[in-house]
Amino acid sequence: MKKILIILLIYGGGLLGNAQTKLDHYIQAGLENNEVIRQHNFDINKSMYALSEARSLFYPTVSLNANYTKADGGRTIDIPIGDLMNPVYSTLNQLTGSDAFPVLENQSVLINPDNFYDAKIHTTMPLLNFEIIYNKRIKAQQTTLQKIELEIYQRELVKDIKIAYYRYLQSLEGIKIYEDALALVRENQRVNRSLFKNDMINRTAVLRSDNEVIRIEADLETAKQTSNNAKVYFNFLLNQELDTEIEVDQSDENLPNALVEENTGNREELSQLDELKDITENVAKLTQSHWYPSLNGFADFGFQDFDFKVNKDSRYYFMGVALQWNIFSGNRNKNRLKQVKEEQKKINSQTDNVRQQLLQQFEVTHNNLISALEQFKSHKDRETSAKKYQDDITKLYKEGRAIYIELLDAQNQWINTRLNTNIALYDSWIAFAELERANATFNFE
Repeated sequence: MKKILIILLIYGGGLLGNAQTKLDHYIQAGLENNEVIRQHNFDINKSMYALSEARSLFYPTVSLNANYTKADGGRTIDIPIGDLMNPVYSTLNQLTGSDAFPVLENQSVLINPDNFYDAKIHTTMPLLNFEIIYNKRIKAQQTTLQKIELEIYQRELVKDIKIAYYRYLQSLEGIKIYEDALALVRENQRVNRSLFKNDMINRTAVLRSDNEVIRIEADLETAKQTSNNAKVYFNFLLNQELDTEIEVDQSDENLPNALVEENTGNREELSQLDELKDITENVAKLTQSHWYPSLNGFADFGFQDFDFKVNKDSRYYFMGVALQWNIFSGNRNKNRLKQVKEEQKKINSQTDNVRQQLLQQFEVTHNNLISALEQFKSHKDRETSAKKYQDDITKLYKEGRAIYIELLDAQNQWINTRLNTNIALYDSWIAFAELERANATFNFE
């Protein structure tokens, strides 16, 4: 007996493992193929690029600037060099008895440079800028926020895939139950027709058995259409062809475990609110940073001269630092900071409310699971009793010691209890999937 029990446990465990592996396979396929997840990944990539852009603000900016000017006319600068130097030169010529010192003309120089070029490498770099610092932190936190939103959607998708999978299994078992019921009522139809031919029953029993066949056939067709709809929805969640066949294992009556510890403190929704709180804190610091000075450095290295001359005298460099400090801005920053403070209060209030909602969701889903398990146990016991009752009435009816109404009632009780047991079994797994979502216990590999 021990060996037989061990073999059954191993075999049963293998079935459960295969079923879990198939479901895990479908979950992985759903996570990989879902279009909404792909869109979330695009948003995450966009946030990563925005973060890289924010980081690049710390680096120098280097550019090549060049200009050439051609000018004529306009304002001039008059230089009376002749009036200043000619008397001196004349005196020197008289003293030396020569013409070594020429007569100079007054000069008039255009303000706009004519035939002048300036080519330079222009470099700027922030030396002290709190706005850049806090902007980079906010971009990093926004990227984290995008990832959290993706995890929230993934958990919802996993729950929906599991529920759709269980609904499909439930529909398949329902089809099997109606097929068994159809075989049973057809056998009743055959027996009643035979008894009617032998004048052992009246036509009423035959008509009633014919109606039962028609009713079960209609219920079977409805069950098949329900199963097709469940398959279509499941394939839709996996983003594959809607008529794709779904691989399932042989159904069993393994039940989920209701002994689950509360884990709502790890829900992504709370992490999302915590991240929002951190973002608003940095936004407040960013607003306050407008009160601090900013310091930037710059440097120019290049050539400038007339007539496109390039020599050692054409080379130059020009560098320095620039300080900017906003003294007064009409209290704009103060009002912005007050808005941020109000937003922080709002997020703190939302956090307390969401924490209570998540805890309430856990309690409700946990109670639903316990109730579903109790319903299954109850319907399972009723199914066993209904099966025995149906077998007994069938035997008595064939012996002529029971009327057809009693047989029909026994058969309907057995069919209905099987249907209710099937519904309760998969409702318990659906309740477990909802509890798993409420408790954030599904592990993403």
